[in-house]
Order: sequence, then structure tokens, then C-alpha cells
Amino acid sequence: MNSICGLDCSECALKDSCGGCVPSKGRPFHGTCVAAQCCQSKGYTYCRQCTNEKGACRLKEQLIAEFNALGIADMEEVTDLNLLKGSFVNLPYTIPNGQVVKLWDDDRIYWGNQLCKKDSNRCYGLAADEHYLLVCEYGDGGSDVEIVVYKRRQQ
Repeated sequence: MNSICGLDCSECALKDSCGGCVPSKGRPFHGTCVAAQCCQSKGYTYCRQCTNEKGACRLKEQLIAEFNALGIADMEEVTDLNLLKGSFVNLPYTIPNGQVVKLWDDDRIYWGNQLCKKDSNRCYGLAADEHYLLVCEYGDGGSDVEIVVYKRRQQ
């Protein structure tokens, strides 16, 4: 196994550049991984040691519940999250003063997902780490991105 979280990384297109989280000690792409960091902070070698009674990652399950609790009316129910490289979720946002900012680290691994917006051709992008939740809305290819919710998690 080349991953701390138990994912099979053999089919990942980024496996050669990542370095694998076991050989890199939970620092793929020389960044940190939210899943590996969570488990390591609790003294576990692998995430499978850090699961709930159903065998699911506790942090992942908590994040799913927190996303669903946001009550975004036209967002599908969140049923799963994936580990995603920051550069995939780190969209540029234009804030009210016109400045363009990015909120995530391109080389960090976050929990996230993409969901369809009900009755729309737009999508919701979700990303989270141990401190923050982000829901953004965007069009094709990440165009016309808007922040819907960006908030500190209650831990």
C-alpha cells in the first residue's frame, strides 16, 4: 500500500509526481494531506486505524455532515468526498475590492467533491480541511466562480 488513507493510488494520473504518501510520510507533492495529517495527529500509521464503527473515516463523515447542515437549497445531498490535490480545487475568486485571491494551497490534499446544482448547468465545488469548509458555484471549466460559503469549522 502506497497510501496512508488506504486508497488505491495505482490508477491515479498523478501517481508518478505525487511521491506516494507512505514514502513521503504523508506529504504528497511536498504538501500535506488532510487525511494523513488527521490520522497521524492521533498516532495512527494508517487511516484504517482511525475509522468509526462502520469503517469510515471519522473526519470525512464529519465533513459530509457539516456540508449537508449548511442547508443550501439547490445543492444535492453530499454523500461522498474525495481526496483532491489543491490545484484542482484552488479556483481564483474575485473579492468585492476587485482583488483576485486563492484560498487553498495548490500542493495540499483536501477533501472535496463536485455536485450538480439542481435545475441548472452550474456546479457546486466543495473543499474542506481540518479548519475550513468551502462551497463555491461555477460554470463550465470553473468559469464565473462565486463563493457560496467559506467558513471556519466548529471543532
